Amino acid sequence: MKDNLSYLGAAHAGMIEDLYEQYQQNSENVDFGWRKFFEGFDFQKTDYSQGDIPENVLKEFQVIDLINGYRTRGHLFTATNPVRKRRIYTPTLDIENFGLSASDLNTVFQAGEKIGIGPSSLKAIIEDLEKTYCESIGIEYMYIREPERLAWIRERIELKNRLTFTTENKKHLFNKLNQATGFEQFMQRKFVGQKRFSLEGCEVLIPALDTLITTAANNNVKEFAIGMAHRGRLNTIANIFNKPYTEIFNEFYGKDYDSEESFDGDVKYHLGYSNKVKVNEKEINGFLLPNPSHLEAVGAVAEGLTRARLDGKLKSQDEIIPIIIHGDAAVAGQGVVYESVQMAGLDGYHTGGTIHMVINNQVGFTTNYLDARTSTYCTDVGKVTLCPIFHVNADDIEAVIEVMHIAFEYRQKFHRDVFIDLLSYRKYGHNEGDEPKFTQPKLYKAIASHPNPREIYCKQLLAEGIIDDAFDKKTKEDLNKVLEKSFDQAKKDKYAIVEDFLKNTWKKYPASKIGDFFQSPDTSYDKKKLVALAKTFNTLPEDKNFFRKVKKLMNDRLKMIESDKLDWAMGELLAYATLLTENHPVRISGQDVERGTFSHRHAVLKTEDNEEEYLPLNNLGKKQANFTIYNSLLSEYGVLGFEYGYAMAEPNGLTVWEAQFGDFFNGAQIMIDQFISSGESKWRTQNGLVMLLPHGYEGMGSEHSSGRIERFLQLCAKGNMQVTNCTTPANYFHLLRRQLKWKFRKPLIVFTPKKLLRYPKAVSTIDEMANGRFQEVIDDTLVKKKDVDTVVFCTGKVYYDILEEKEKRKVGKNIAIVRLEQLYPYPENYLQDIVKKYGKKCKYIWMQEEPANMGAWSYMLMMYKETPLELISRPRSGSPASGSSTIHLIRYNKMMDQLFTFAK
Repeated sequence: MKDNLSYLGAAHAGMIEDLYEQYQQNSENVDFGWRKFFEGFDFQKTDYSQGDIPENVLKEFQVIDLINGYRTRGHLFTATNPVRKRRIYTPTLDIENFGLSASDLNTVFQAGEKIGIGPSSLKAIIEDLEKTYCESIGIEYMYIREPERLAWIRERIELKNRLTFTTENKKHLFNKLNQATGFEQFMQRKFVGQKRFSLEGCEVLIPALDTLITTAANNNVKEFAIGMAHRGRLNTIANIFNKPYTEIFNEFYGKDYDSEESFDGDVKYHLGYSNKVKVNEKEINGFLLPNPSHLEAVGAVAEGLTRARLDGKLKSQDEIIPIIIHGDAAVAGQGVVYESVQMAGLDGYHTGGTIHMVINNQVGFTTNYLDARTSTYCTDVGKVTLCPIFHVNADDIEAVIEVMHIAFEYRQKFHRDVFIDLLSYRKYGHNEGDEPKFTQPKLYKAIASHPNPREIYCKQLLAEGIIDDAFDKKTKEDLNKVLEKSFDQAKKDKYAIVEDFLKNTWKKYPASKIGDFFQSPDTSYDKKKLVALAKTFNTLPEDKNFFRKVKKLMNDRLKMIESDKLDWAMGELLAYATLLTENHPVRISGQDVERGTFSHRHAVLKTEDNEEEYLPLNNLGKKQANFTIYNSLLSEYGVLGFEYGYAMAEPNGLTVWEAQFGDFFNGAQIMIDQFISSGESKWRTQNGLVMLLPHGYEGMGSEHSSGRIERFLQLCAKGNMQVTNCTTPANYFHLLRRQLKWKFRKPLIVFTPKKLLRYPKAVSTIDEMANGRFQEVIDDTLVKKKDVDTVVFCTGKVYYDILEEKEKRKVGKNIAIVRLEQLYPYPENYLQDIVKKYGKKCKYIWMQEEPANMGAWSYMLMMYKETPLELISRPRSGSPASGSSTIHLIRYNKMMDQLFTFAK
């Protein structure tokens, strides 16, 4: 057999490995002779001491196995942890585990070509592998399934392709590290005990970001957007975005804001900032998004802002880079990270690849990393979408900078996410007043005696002769002089300054006050143009083959125009169409929004033969803005955050998120509480996001009845957002148009119907849409004023329920049904006019579908002051609705019986 296989001794090791990989994927990929050889090889691998394969060939395969061992598992045996010993993993990378021995160390193997060093001794191969995979950088990438990406990473991380640092490079890195360290130490001296969420222990973040941004600017990137939580934020604002130190010190003094208006503001380490960062002769726009204490929530918002910039101002994904800076406990523990990562490659949400950086303190607030996750690494979420992950010792600044260059190049080439895990520590506790030794005594004993990154790099540069003691001393003194001067100036300033971090984007949209809401703007549209638009987007192109039900749907819509009875979907689509013709882009996303959960929208049509997508609203004419609509992944939290971020950067467009059912929004409650309802009050950031929440009691059970009106109303104050519940297609049409006709922008919460989508009475005429404006309150036009002694206030679908009962019971001429189409801002003037019209002697009732402890009742009880107000509703309950259709009907009838005791 040896004679028959003698040719193997001269075979190229790379060719053998490539053939073997093809064989492992599918044995039919290689010819019969090689297939039989590899079958024998696999069999012999179980016992290297047996078989007739030539020893030199067998050893080549064993060395290839060793190389693959380093590639797949080398990250487990790195020197990446600056303050702890690594956990022990088995099996190790000892050569004995690969059938090799000490006697092979001086043998030359062709397999050296696989790592770019040519035929080399086993000893040299191991030394190269150790330096590549097991020193300050650990790399996870072998699970990537695309050969091109795998090959690129393998080549880029070879030692021969690593960076060479010049004297100038090293001095610049030292200066940035000095800035980061000096800033933190100055703050510690001047503001003793104040929370600042220090970067100490991971000061390398500043030169790392500086490198990334400098490299980006030099490669014609025009913008970057950073989403990050607290740790290191102030340092980033000061030393990356160049916010004046004086302004930061003013915030530490807790001064009043430079504003005549009532402004709540936020803590200093939550605020956003933007600036043009100068890099040599170039400038790059930088955005640091404001964030709440929900550590990872801002990541999805930053992605949305990035996408809006891509869709608007910028020409390609190469021109903007989103950077998300995580904490180790948060990136592993917060589900929104997984949601955001899953969005990265989807049509509606991709941003050309995100650079994720983790400030890995190796501890949460007080929780040890072993109690914080099941996965080996905090970054394992990145493996879900096959991202390369770099683990790097944050004490080795040059290793960190190497990784930043690789990450940038990878992102720009493949437009995919990449993760960088900065293994570091936290010098103090969770904040500067915390005592970490209560819970981490061993770790903090090690940290107490550990030199900081500046000291480590200074020692290295002194040894290399790059700097001397005088240079070291001068960098400290120069920075301290600047900080002291800024500190002295801050003592004299009267106010702290908080500006919208997107002030240039929003300069045409002045902030509003509650009084600005008292009358809706004119939202009329030329009738002839409206009819023409309606016919255009409901007429199918003749050269495309659509499903017969689609053809019927569009024909039915054309008939609506002829009969002048337009339904809910027509009102909505016409609103979008008119805005598009007025150069306002429209973006909609959410679960199943293209068709609509209730099969009413059909904004995307598919041909029957090849499923080609056709968007009628993008075929209105040559001069129109772009209409985009995307079925989202099954996410509320991440997607709503993304859309909020999108609307944050696109004030001229209508950005809409629709929940599949209204109650589904509670999966994104954090976004509503921390961003949508309070963002302007905390950060001066306007936002015009529209939330559509299907709402209405039709006996569908507790989960699909209520959009939780009460929760939104509890969050309303100072004109921070709008809460509406429309009953006619025309009013909905005007409401959507109003959103872009205001001079300002406010989040809009719309409780949309289910039953009313096809309800015969819930229709509007072309004239009602062409003329007028949004009606905050709609009076009853079906009764005579002189007959009325009972006035029922309500909102939404229950109006039609009452109307049905009046017709069925043939009583109730004395009952006026008044609809509150807008709940907040509270339409006080309109309700006062209603009371003046009918008189205070009438009985006034608030009627709602929801239980008494839900819905708008508590809000109305607080806001309505005109007359005594009685309640008719379902009884108080811990659940929004019954799961039994029988019980639903019993409760419905009881409510109606109660109302109609007042009927005549």
